[in-house]
Amino acid sequence: MADFDIEQVLSQLTTTEKIGLISGIDFWHTYPVPRLGIPSLRFSDGPNGIRGTKFFDGVPGAVLPNGTALASTFDKELLKQAGQLAGVEAKHKSAHVDLGPTTNMQRGPLGGRGFESFSEDPYLAGIASAKIVQGLQSQNVAATMKHYVGNDLEHERNSSDSLITERALREIYLEPFRLAVKFADPKAFMTGYNKVNGEHVSQSVKFLKEILQEEWGWVGTIMSDWYGTYTSKESIQNGLDIEMPGPPRIRTQQHVTQQLSSRELHFRDLDDRVRNVLRLVKFCKESGIPENGPEDADNNTPETSEFLRKLAADAIVLLKNEDGVLPLKREETVAVIGPNAKVSAYAGGGSASLLPYYTVTPYEGIANKLGSEPPYSVGSYSHVSLPGFAHLSKNPSTGDKGMHITFYHGAPGEADRKPFDQFDTMASFHILFDYIHPEITSQSTFYADFESLYTPEETGDYEFGLVVVGTALLYVDDQLVVDNKTKQTHGQSFFNSGTIEETGKIHLEKGKEYKIRIEFGSTSTYTLKDRDGVDFSSNGAISFGCARVIDAQEEILKAAELARSVDKAIVVIGTNGEWESEGYDRKSMALPGHVDELVRSVIKANPNTVIVNQSGTPVEFPWIKESKAVIQAWFGGNELGNAIADVLYGDVNPSGKLSLTFPKKLEDNPTFLNFRTERGRVLYGEDIFVGYRYYEKLQKQVAFPFGFGLSYTTFQVSNLQVSVDEPNNKINVSVNLKNTGALEGKEVVQVYISKTQSEDIIRPVKELKEFEKVSLKSGEEQTVKFELSLKDSVSFFDEWENKWSVQSGEYSVQVGFSSDDIELTEVFNVEKAFFWTGL
Repeated sequence: MADFDIEQVLSQLTTTEKIGLISGIDFWHTYPVPRLGIPSLRFSDGPNGIRGTKFFDGVPGAVLPNGTALASTFDKELLKQAGQLAGVEAKHKSAHVDLGPTTNMQRGPLGGRGFESFSEDPYLAGIASAKIVQGLQSQNVAATMKHYVGNDLEHERNSSDSLITERALREIYLEPFRLAVKFADPKAFMTGYNKVNGEHVSQSVKFLKEILQEEWGWVGTIMSDWYGTYTSKESIQNGLDIEMPGPPRIRTQQHVTQQLSSRELHFRDLDDRVRNVLRLVKFCKESGIPENGPEDADNNTPETSEFLRKLAADAIVLLKNEDGVLPLKREETVAVIGPNAKVSAYAGGGSASLLPYYTVTPYEGIANKLGSEPPYSVGSYSHVSLPGFAHLSKNPSTGDKGMHITFYHGAPGEADRKPFDQFDTMASFHILFDYIHPEITSQSTFYADFESLYTPEETGDYEFGLVVVGTALLYVDDQLVVDNKTKQTHGQSFFNSGTIEETGKIHLEKGKEYKIRIEFGSTSTYTLKDRDGVDFSSNGAISFGCARVIDAQEEILKAAELARSVDKAIVVIGTNGEWESEGYDRKSMALPGHVDELVRSVIKANPNTVIVNQSGTPVEFPWIKESKAVIQAWFGGNELGNAIADVLYGDVNPSGKLSLTFPKKLEDNPTFLNFRTERGRVLYGEDIFVGYRYYEKLQKQVAFPFGFGLSYTTFQVSNLQVSVDEPNNKINVSVNLKNTGALEGKEVVQVYISKTQSEDIIRPVKELKEFEKVSLKSGEEQTVKFELSLKDSVSFFDEWENKWSVQSGEYSVQVGFSSDDIELTEVFNVEKAFFWTGL
């Protein structure tokens, strides 16, 4: 391939071509200039797997565990391998640029996209980001750091103004981005929707030029979040290279040409933006990924499955294990109970989600392990909307699992109604904004009939539900059961564009086959015209579900009776992609529905009960003192069920560590008073005291501390050695780690730094500054060595000087197995104080 000379290409571009290059042409692609060898680049979500170009009828892919799960591995090499897998997946989707990782901070437990991010700790978040970026870019796929910066909640996110002190910005919110730049050189950044201290980041000269480019010396391409560009002139002048998606709303040919001709905008600023776009083009051209290439599912291999299984298992955190309840023995009788047992909570909701190659539910994973199906009871429901039923249905056209969709121009009942398209699907959730067909335009009205055959497993009343952008009616054997057409109510669905769920009930007999028909009308039939948030709906959206109507108390009694009949009960609980999703924040840390009552009842019936929680962010465990065994399994991707079973039965010794503190209750968390947008702004009132920094400073007890996680074996550290090399900016730390238990296992050695005395500035009790995961056989001992950056490890940001400050004096190195479990401490001195900026 001939060398792509950026300056030479720039000099040959016309003004029209330059303006084209600084925005997208559609939802996923950039502007091409074939005559100069500039291809159209393909972008793709995202942080937990590569979707490709289609929400509707998309190509399935490998779903990684969510961000907080990945960080909970505390395994740098494994994180890099996860990035490599994402890079391979991107190639199979012909995607040049991955829109990830998500590097925003976990201020508090309720953030809708908290599951996408890594941690409450900026060092862990920064190193996790850097390793993912390294892995991605080793496959010649460009990584995109997002959402830069202070985009840490969903409530009114497009207009929310994050009020953050400069110190907190530097030490907490910018720091993981800085570390990723320092260690991995990501090729792209994506700005958030929000403002910081009164100014949208997507047009901020401070954040885009002064910090990112000038101070950190980063050279790359900056894009907006989708529909997150707010001005033309300011964003071009101040460093936003690409408006996404296209066709542009702000940077139109007419508007930018007028700004140039009137000298409102300098050609030099336009050239600067184009030059950065060409840098990304150059990197992507060298990847060998074709322009507008095909998308396939060919990476669905045994090797991919094996790695995803390991990744999910190594992220699982053993929170409690009394009386040797775990690991389970195969000869023990077990019952599987709970609302998440037969549900694939493989990912959170929103743009991080994608269609998986396959999923393994916890129940299936346990059954696979045992070679037989254990007894089961749902015990309690915990869904927001009724669970989808497409995968439980029979397609009337093929006889296989799923549904058949037929598209029409005419409404149901119209004479001579003729179909123009059809699909088979296993999904019950469809966003049609990217549905393309030659016979429709974005303004067209069209209709779709979803048809399936449904056979209930039990006799009883069943509830069906519909959520739409558009209109829909649901019929069972031609009887209208749900009407989401004649009266519609706005809800949070589909990025805040859709309705609430409309439901209806009907009595069904066990074993009888029922004909389901859903008549859907596209967005132009929608009766709700005022929509909040980012409008991704376009042609419309629909989700549908059903569940047997249960009496909550009766079902809990049945579950307890089942638990009493076996040696050990496994209760699988948690949230899912409806509770934790882009577009809105959770309102509570409480587990949904009657789940807490279910857990208490099962534990009372059988004290040897194992609780498996799946959530991307913390939930409350009001029954934790009553329980003997608890694991945190996160949203585990394709292989979550097998991974859970591997840990439960001891085929994998758990080694995950919490990337987030789990507070006892919502009111304890540092953002309790400030985690929402009020009158256009959100106050970051906790300042630098995020996560464990806050709990430790106030000496507040928590349910489980940051960095915590048990093993089926035991470990011991000894012989901590610390030396400082000030001229070379180094702190050298070594410690001996020994496996003192009977099983092979992995432990994370965590290194925290604190200033012994700080009289002139308030500082955290300690801060994580290094970690290493080590695998040891029973009885094995190893010396673990660390080389820390002195200035990165001891500095605070001095707002008066507007620089990082290293103070002279005494500091301590604290080594342990969590933020609350420090085993060894040694002190060292810094002789010479100094200020610094940059990386």
